[in-house]
Amino acid sequence: MSDKDVTEVLPPDAEGIAQAARILGAGGLVAIPTETVYGLAARADSAEAVAKIYAAKGRPDFNPLIVHVRDLDQAKQIARFDDRATDLAERFWPGPLTLVLPLLDGAKVAGAVTAGLPTIALRQPSHRVMRAVLEQTGVPLAAPSANVSEDISPTRPEHVLASFGDAAPPVLDGGQSQKGLESTIVALREDGSWSLLRPGPVTKETLERLLGGERQVADAGIEAPGQLTRHYSPGKPLRLSATEVAPDEFFIGFGDVTGDCNLSEAGDLNEAAARLYDCLHRGAASDKPRIAVAPIPYGEVGRAINDRLRRASAGAG
Repeated sequence: MSDKDVTEVLPPDAEGIAQAARILGAGGLVAIPTETVYGLAARADSAEAVAKIYAAKGRPDFNPLIVHVRDLDQAKQIARFDDRATDLAERFWPGPLTLVLPLLDGAKVAGAVTAGLPTIALRQPSHRVMRAVLEQTGVPLAAPSANVSEDISPTRPEHVLASFGDAAPPVLDGGQSQKGLESTIVALREDGSWSLLRPGPVTKETLERLLGGERQVADAGIEAPGQLTRHYSPGKPLRLSATEVAPDEFFIGFGDVTGDCNLSEAGDLNEAAARLYDCLHRGAASDKPRIAVAPIPYGEVGRAINDRLRRASAGAG
């Protein structure tokens, strides 16, 4: 049975989860909901399965993948955990925090997962559907966002189907993603330093309270997903911090600044994060040739929202 012989959208019940686990076990791809965005999953221990992710997304092979694990014990079979890493995992897992850690010698992951780096990105997701799939497959799953590379990340099943078109993999329907932004990624280095590689739901301020001041590494290159300048593109010119809108612009509002789609009428940054990609998808699908976004405050979750918007505007048009 090929992936395309399977019903395109699977229910998030026991039968649908079992079907997804069978496809993954056989080396296929399945789009699976997480609390952040939908992930395009494949077993991380199979070079052939991981290659299907890169081919389906059109993803550059120097861009590593996040590996999703069942629990901390499974993660410790893949990477070296120091006291800081263990503490963060115990505080925030399962949840939207990815740790970039030294890869253990002999770890059972395909080389393409790390893009040849000596480190690996690990996360334990909290979404009940993804956790059930991890439990049934029994192996870690590589799962970048379930969209063609550089497209807007998917927070609903229909976003996955729209991005891949006729080539869409089976999708486990978990409804709307709760967080709506990809996980925070933090690299913990063996010299005791750390770097925030991608802002997300676990904020920089929170990490600094736990880890002390951040220390960046010069010319470290791409160490984790989400670091490319061009990313999350709606395929149209995107104007940021707009205080007025042109007639040909789809306007994404915030707070009292209304628009065609409002990230949060209450000015709640967590709600704005959850709705960001859905509003960008709506703007991309609209008949207006350009998109404008109202100003979004920085700080805490606002930093992550503005990071995604900056990369989306670099890749738009």
